[in-house]
Amino acid sequence: MSIFTIETTYRLPVYRQRSYEAETLDAACALAIADKGWDDEKSDVETSGATYVTGVWDGRDAAYRGRALIIPSQFGEQVQRKADHFEVLLGLLNVFAHAPDAEPADGPFWRQRLDAAIAKGEAILADESDPQAAGGAS
Repeated sequence: MSIFTIETTYRLPVYRQRSYEAETLDAACALAIADKGWDDEKSDVETSGATYVTGVWDGRDAAYRGRALIIPSQFGEQVQRKADHFEVLLGLLNVFAHAPDAEPADGPFWRQRLDAAIAKGEAILADESDPQAAGGAS
């Protein structure tokens, strides 16, 4: 049986509540973002994120020493998977939005890519592995 060293992470929101005097709500939000003081921070453990895998190595106690392995996509951070896939979906929408007669000349090629992008989006929502598709969407 193989032995792997797995590094997992979860996001812990840290927040602060302060009052800012400003002309507009946008200006107050900008002040809050620019404020570097965090001496009154609080951890919001009740809304911490899901645990996800950030590193995998071959062998016992091998973190950052052993051979790093590729993390299966379903074990990565969910919000990052969504963000990475957004660019693919936007590109596909642009192809169809700017095609004459709402159909690109090489329709079957793009249909295959659309189907692959949809399948990956559904896998992300279901916390499953990326489907292996010939469409090329990644």
